[in-house]
Amino acid sequence: MKYSKKNKIALITGAGGLMGKYHAEALAEVGYNLVLIDLNIAKLLKLKKLLSKKFKKLKFYCFNCDITSEKQVKNLKKNLDENKLFISCLVNNADINPKMISSNSKIKSNFEDYKLDILKREISVGIFGTFNCSKLFGSAMAKKNDGIIINVSSDLGVIAPDQRIYDKSENILNVKNFKPISYSISKHALHGITKYLSTYWAHKKIRVNTLVMGAVFNNQSRTLVKNLQKRIPLGRMAKKNEYKKAIQFLANKENSYMTGQKLIVDGGRTIW
Repeated sequence: MKYSKKNKIALITGAGGLMGKYHAEALAEVGYNLVLIDLNIAKLLKLKKLLSKKFKKLKFYCFNCDITSEKQVKNLKKNLDENKLFISCLVNNADINPKMISSNSKIKSNFEDYKLDILKREISVGIFGTFNCSKLFGSAMAKKNDGIIINVSSDLGVIAPDQRIYDKSENILNVKNFKPISYSISKHALHGITKYLSTYWAHKKIRVNTLVMGAVFNNQSRTLVKNLQKRIPLGRMAKKNEYKKAIQFLANKENSYMTGQKLIVDGGRTIW
């Protein structure tokens, strides 16, 4: 199918998650029809209903898909191909953000006691899922010499987590619940994928960039918010809708000379 502004389609992984709605709205605002995928089909259908009311001229498609399964991603692509839906923009948004583990839990989040099987599970979506989607949809883009891939990372894909923020005293010796290493591995890996693919497919006119997002306010504990805000030059966490323009910028075909880069939108946290 020939590319045109009327039929451009973006695929968002993890669209049922915290930021999925806002990434979807951002792309719909600039005319993208959307393929929304997640494991939670109920959340996707709810999002589709919301988007359909707001963007009546656009089309929205929902699919239950485990992106860590190459077979499921292949089946999804086959389904889209049969319906002549070409993905010109891929947003690798899905990842597992491991919950802070209680000090009373049998599962430990400190590095010395962290289990390899838990690590493998927690990096599977961000790394293997991104690999599967980029491989299958990116290959199709390469055949058409047209495509955009956006990998969604975090400020913890640039810096290490400051574990002191997880205790009221901000004393590392008092910290019981640590941010697991799996999140750092997954988020740092995304930009490695970005750099590799941006050079691998540059001659195919595919641009690949990483959006680095700062911490988003989502009713976290007062202690965490207070400690975190001290480390952000703007003195606050991000609002959920503050990444729309960044997504739109990276998904814009006129942004034709940026590839292999990090677009960091973090309130300044990573410069301290």
